[in-house]
Amino acid sequence: MADENLLSLEDKDDDELDETLAERIIGLSEMFPESLRTTTCALCSLSLNYAKMLYSVTRTVAWVFVSSATIIVLPALFESERAQAQEQQLQQQRQILLGPNAAVSGSTPGLLPGVGSAPPRV
Repeated sequence: MADENLLSLEDKDDDELDETLAERIIGLSEMFPESLRTTTCALCSLSLNYAKMLYSVTRTVAWVFVSSATIIVLPALFESERAQAQEQQLQQQRQILLGPNAAVSGSTPGLLPGVGSAPPRV
């Protein structure tokens, strides 16, 4: 008796395994009316098309933004970096030629060093 129950359970399992996922979905879809299925299919297709279009537009806008920023911003950054390097080089030259106090004293160009500053204390 136990062997017969075991065999009948195995037969039921085999029947269930023969059905694929696609067959199950098709069987479930037959529960719904045709109009609902076509409307759902149309909405899914429309959503997919809008998602593709949104992705394409987003890519284009991002490319335009990044390339424009690169063309506009990078030269300005390079120029400001070059100006800072040149200013630093001029300060180093002043310090070498006129001594360590010349770069800090803030003397105006064209005057002798120390003229624009207070007299030295003794």
